[in-house]
Amino acid sequence: MRRVSGLLFAAAMFCGPPSARAADYPGAWVQYVADGGLEIRSIVAPGMNCPALVADGIPVASEERGAPTPAYAVKVCAGRVPEGARSLNADGLPLPLPPRALRRIVVLGDTGCRLKGAAVQDCNSPAAWPFDTIARRAAAQRPDLIIHVGDYHYRESACPEGRPGCAGSPFGDNWAVWQRDFFNQAGPLLAAAPWVMVRGNHESCDRGGIGWFRLLEPRPTTTCTAMTEPYALSIAGQQLLIFDGADADDPKAPPEKVAAYRPQFASLLAQAKPRAWLLTHRPIWSLAQFAGAPGGVTLNATEQEAIRGLVPPQLDMVIAGHVHSFMSFDFGPARPAQLVVGNGGDANDAITQPITPGAMIDGVPIRRGMGVGDYGYLVLDRREGGWAGTLRGLDDAVLARCTLYGRSVNCVKTPGR
Repeated sequence: MRRVSGLLFAAAMFCGPPSARAADYPGAWVQYVADGGLEIRSIVAPGMNCPALVADGIPVASEERGAPTPAYAVKVCAGRVPEGARSLNADGLPLPLPPRALRRIVVLGDTGCRLKGAAVQDCNSPAAWPFDTIARRAAAQRPDLIIHVGDYHYRESACPEGRPGCAGSPFGDNWAVWQRDFFNQAGPLLAAAPWVMVRGNHESCDRGGIGWFRLLEPRPTTTCTAMTEPYALSIAGQQLLIFDGADADDPKAPPEKVAAYRPQFASLLAQAKPRAWLLTHRPIWSLAQFAGAPGGVTLNATEQEAIRGLVPPQLDMVIAGHVHSFMSFDFGPARPAQLVVGNGGDANDAITQPITPGAMIDGVPIRRGMGVGDYGYLVLDRREGGWAGTLRGLDDAVLARCTLYGRSVNCVKTPGR
């Protein structure tokens, strides 16, 4: 395979099964960054040049973001997308453009393959770990924007001896894991549209955080920190407020964390415009779903306490992951709706707490809601005054349909699901 400036042709990664060599360097992608702009990120072989970037026929600087290290023996590059660009390419290969009209959004999350102690997924099996299928199916939807709500990196422990389903899998915070857990599978979707990347708890500094900051962090820094400042994006008229809750405790609200998060929520929500959405990895108002979950256990205790009294009427919805299923919660006009889209590949969470109208979450009753435990992804299509949502499964069958208007979210399972 011929290289140009160290960047492998994106077609090798993005079209069909990647060769072993092409998978080492996954081409370039476009993502939104914390100052509201767009960057072209790329990963190239050590010692090779960053790719030649061109926007509207004019060269764009592409500079080293992260030098190779023993754990990350690749070079990460970044280049700024000029505002209003109408064409982009890296080493002659076309890249997705920012949407001028936001008509279709794909939302997914919790996509990595779990290897942690006794919790073992068969990462070598597309049936047991279906992120590859989900990425290809979602890319075929031709979205204008992709939102990933966090948890890209899951391989923390060695595959148990004698377990062929994950034999040979790497583990730890290193390029081999990020390559196998995310980039090898995500290629078609990275090529489809610009991304908004949300940090998950699996990207904390004691898990996959070193890789997150080198590869995907939307700020210039590459040094891992427990918390980062929130930021706002306006994408073709839709405001997205991104909050880093990776370090928030789920079952309790430590005062020191509440004290750190509360001013962040205050500054972020003060920027809210009508119809704003808040993106954060951990749901703020959701029922916990795990085997043996006691009734009434809700998520996330830290964020619930930190955001209390700060929610503006302009905020329509919170979109999160963390729970490995799909759930919708409508609280009526008293609170923004909550969507949970965490069914992108990691081991599924069954719906162990039924989402019952009238059940209380942090002092407000659920007006309506539903949950689906199947793997899949969410497609949001703009409609007059709101959005239509389609939850799709591995075979692209429709698992549920949703209507989203303001704070009103109504999701209904497909009969038989």
